Amino acid sequence: MIKLYWSPRSRSFSAIWLLEESGLAYERVLTDISTGAQKSPDFLKINPMGKVPALTDGDARLAEAAAICAYVADRYPETKLAPATTDPKRARYLQWLFFSPSCIEPALIQLFTKLEVPTSTAAWGSAAQVFDVLDAELQKGPWILGDQFSAADIAIGSGLNFAVRIFKTVPARPSFDAYIDRCMARPAFQRAEKIAAG
Repeated sequence: MIKLYWSPRSRSFSAIWLLEESGLAYERVLTDISTGAQKSPDFLKINPMGKVPALTDGDARLAEAAAICAYVADRYPETKLAPATTDPKRARYLQWLFFSPSCIEPALIQLFTKLEVPTSTAAWGSAAQVFDVLDAELQKGPWILGDQFSAADIAIGSGLNFAVRIFKTVPARPSFDAYIDRCMARPAFQRAEKIAAG
């Protein structure tokens, strides 16, 4: 049985949305970060970083939202949340799946802290570049892989929703608004929102 360790109003949203999209049976294990539950010895055995989300599936243990997306989509191909390893779209899927933690999140931190980082040394380039590239890709729509919804949309959609709508750190653009609206219209997104609200 898949167990998802989560906390309300946290990065757990992506993993909850993923599992709701998957249709797989799973158990949610509340790990309330407001009480420090993520620092307990038992939880640190699952994720030594002491963060949520984390997931166990039999003997498998992992953390990090994008890694959880990749694991579930690959371990359970019947969910159709990832292109097959033989599909040429797989390359773009992987690129966009990891774009959220490796580009969107650092760009948000850069904007929030007003940190000046030379584009030549910042792994994400610049916040402006991150959101311009994403804007251009999302204009092709409806999903990051065209007509195929995937776990990459969960990673990108979650990050963009937080950036544009929740924290209002990134100005809205027509492509962003349309994409977030499509994500929010998905029943699994709506169920995940209710769960994640606590």
